[in-house]
Amino acid sequence: MDFKPRVTEVDLHKVQMDAEQAYKDGFFCCEAVLESIMLNFNLDVPHELIRMTSAMSIGAGRSGCMCGAVNGGIAALGLLFGRDEKRGPKDPEVNKCMGFSKELRDWFEANNGKKATCCRVLTREFNMAEGEHKKQCIYFTGLCAWKVGEIVAREFGIKTINPNVTLKTREELYAA
Repeated sequence: MDFKPRVTEVDLHKVQMDAEQAYKDGFFCCEAVLESIMLNFNLDVPHELIRMTSAMSIGAGRSGCMCGAVNGGIAALGLLFGRDEKRGPKDPEVNKCMGFSKELRDWFEANNGKKATCCRVLTREFNMAEGEHKKQCIYFTGLCAWKVGEIVAREFGIKTINPNVTLKTREELYAA
């Protein structure tokens, strides 16, 4: 199975919107990020791979740890840049992949408006049982999908289209 993107160009705004829509349609953040990357980069992988991210949502099985959207992004990066052979900890392939995961995590923390990656911290002000967090989590899902799309496009030399459309901001989301 070839896990390489089968596109020559990608619209990062669409990657973001598709992830947000997948969340609205019933996926959790983690699943939505992976699905958006799979669809927008036309990956020749089984749709069932999304199952592997189901347990990572809501901070890893509702534990409130790492944000599920970041987990989904990390899963997508692993799918595209990870390894499946035992080559030890100095393997440049796995270290490059882990570098992309750190890039996503650090970028998300710096750009989500809350300077955190912990689901408990990100949703502290919300009553989760009443769904108050949903709008924010939809935004974080799109945010992570956008960044993963940017990394994938950059690393595979894929042209990004609609350069005048930028990452939707938190303010734009809450105005909607």
